[in-house]
Amino acid sequence: MKLFSNNFKLIEHVSMLMLVVFALSISTTAIAAASKKVDSLRYWTAPDHTRLVFGLSSPVVHKVFSLDNPPRLVVDLNNAKFDAVVPAFTTNHKVVNQIRQASRNKNDLRVVIDLKTAVKAKSFVLKPNDNYGHRLVVDLYPKQNAEAKQHAVFKKSVSSAQHNKWVVAIDAGHGGEDPGAQGHRGTREKEVVLAIAKKLATLVNQQPNMQAYLVRSGDYYIGLRERMEKARKAKADLFVSIHADAFKDQRARGSSVYVLSTRGASSEAARWLAKSENAADLVGGVSLDDKDGMLASVLLDLSQNHTEDASAKVASEVLKNLKGVGHVHKKQVQRAGFMVLKSPDIPSILVETAFISNKDEEAKLRSPRHQMKMANAIMKGVKTYFAHQRLPSEPTIRMAAATYKIQRGDTLSGIAQRHRVSLSSLKKANDMRSSKIKVGQVIQIPS
Repeated sequence: MKLFSNNFKLIEHVSMLMLVVFALSISTTAIAAASKKVDSLRYWTAPDHTRLVFGLSSPVVHKVFSLDNPPRLVVDLNNAKFDAVVPAFTTNHKVVNQIRQASRNKNDLRVVIDLKTAVKAKSFVLKPNDNYGHRLVVDLYPKQNAEAKQHAVFKKSVSSAQHNKWVVAIDAGHGGEDPGAQGHRGTREKEVVLAIAKKLATLVNQQPNMQAYLVRSGDYYIGLRERMEKARKAKADLFVSIHADAFKDQRARGSSVYVLSTRGASSEAARWLAKSENAADLVGGVSLDDKDGMLASVLLDLSQNHTEDASAKVASEVLKNLKGVGHVHKKQVQRAGFMVLKSPDIPSILVETAFISNKDEEAKLRSPRHQMKMANAIMKGVKTYFAHQRLPSEPTIRMAAATYKIQRGDTLSGIAQRHRVSLSSLKKANDMRSSKIKVGQVIQIPS
């Protein structure tokens, strides 16, 4: 009997202990759930939208919905509290009046964004990276802009036939919530490359036959594929993306110039042929949507061949001039699958101006004088490249011409694309067995 009593007490103690542990685990879970915080709130204003970024201590479940009269956007976050400074918006901000926040249902958080106009909102979460922890991103697109964008068709019609100036799209890498690489003194890539891009744009606009288009003109982020689309919409004849390199070895230094790799080009070609919105676009002035699969593939291949040749030429000229400014990290033009280089009909290059992770080069990148040197070097390369090209509006290469005189920098595939004939028919008309051509050579253009 005594043994039974002792066992019973032991069981009772164990049960009590288990209840305590269970209670503590519930309490700990509740505390953990309620301890999620919004520890920062930032915003970035782009020409077409405003981006809000909620810095989070851990991932949260959220919901976004709109209210009318007056227009508001509500962001509800489950089991969270606000532990940040609410940013102030200028009176001339086009989208947001102010932001308010308050607890909801004791444990939850509600953030209300008072708007000046109705918006279409997009929200998504981001995992931690080298610069930030967990984040909730809310993009606000004014409804009239969003609708116009939805119905717009980005077509790079034969840019050359539309204007009498070469259009140079200048893309400053990163921006907004994406600062890019960072130097030892806190120098951020997004800021120095934008400074160089603006200086380059000024130099381009000083040329009588050129016009600059800044893909990013301020401190905001643009998606990589959207950068390509913006260049196409601007009918760009050349795309120059500007960056600053970084490496764990602080001794790494020098400039590099990249063009698209063959693998990157082939994967992009497959995407273009598979996507209907791309097929309806114009590649080198020719729409692909009314062509059978084989012909569309041939036309795209012609366009890409010409673009790759042209990209390599301008990259080589730019690299040559960068050697006069300072050390180059790679003595030859490099190839990589960077997204911004994948436009099939716009020659595109990416310039790594210097290593921001190198203390000496970081100091140079901070210097407006050195920034201008970099811009000048890129400009000289671009100018040399275009000096060997002819705007299709010029008489020497009008579509109606029966003959064409080879200019320096020409390729046979490029001539075929310009005159909207196939490479095989061009070779046949001139009894050519290869694609080799010589400056000054006169060839027949088949009708």
